[in-house]
Amino acid sequence: MKERDSLFRDPQQIVDFAFDQRVVDVFPDMIRRSIPGYDTIIPVSGLILANHLQDGDLCYDLGCSLGATTLAIAQRLDAKRCRIIGVDNSEAMLNKARKLLDHPGVEFQQGDIRAKQLLPAQAVAMNFTLQFIPPDERAALVKKIYACLKPGGLLLISEKIQSAADGGESNFESIHKQYKLANGYSDLEVSQKRSALEKVMITDSLEAHRQRLQQAGFTTIQLWFRCLNWASLLAFK
Repeated sequence: MKERDSLFRDPQQIVDFAFDQRVVDVFPDMIRRSIPGYDTIIPVSGLILANHLQDGDLCYDLGCSLGATTLAIAQRLDAKRCRIIGVDNSEAMLNKARKLLDHPGVEFQQGDIRAKQLLPAQAVAMNFTLQFIPPDERAALVKKIYACLKPGGLLLISEKIQSAADGGESNFESIHKQYKLANGYSDLEVSQKRSALEKVMITDSLEAHRQRLQQAGFTTIQLWFRCLNWASLLAFK
């Protein structure tokens, strides 16, 4: 039985959010109650990436957390023999991921994706990861991913999108809060979690993502999913 997220239920001194054991224990519940469209993004990510892979190909899942995207890819490979490497810097996340997923061709590696040397790959998934990388280091990471991809390679990236200052998208932030309240979070929980994430999770606009991908060298960029202030992109080399 999945543990329900109550980490911010009681008034507390707020510290920066971290993917520690407390978060690991409630992560499946937390992410599903917080991200609109999550239960679509993950399985469809698996379909897209598995469809792009052939026998012998390598796929990375960068910032894999508990391995949900890794599993979604592995489940759709059919008879194709591919290697999937999930990478995360949280030891607690990976310890649980290894218990949850025992699949031929899948391995989990601990490390900082900014420093990790990437092998030549046909596809890379980065779901809800870049927003936790310091903004001034994101361009270099995307360029490194581009460099590791083989010709025709694919990067799939999902992120929370920065709301506009006024009108239009700014309303999505309000609706997103209502979404979390409708999923059982209290005003206090929403407020305290937002404060914990304030310096840790910094979002970009959709246009900033597109520009960064283009500057890295990606030739085709497609928006394949959008729900309120959450979006997923495909970038082809």
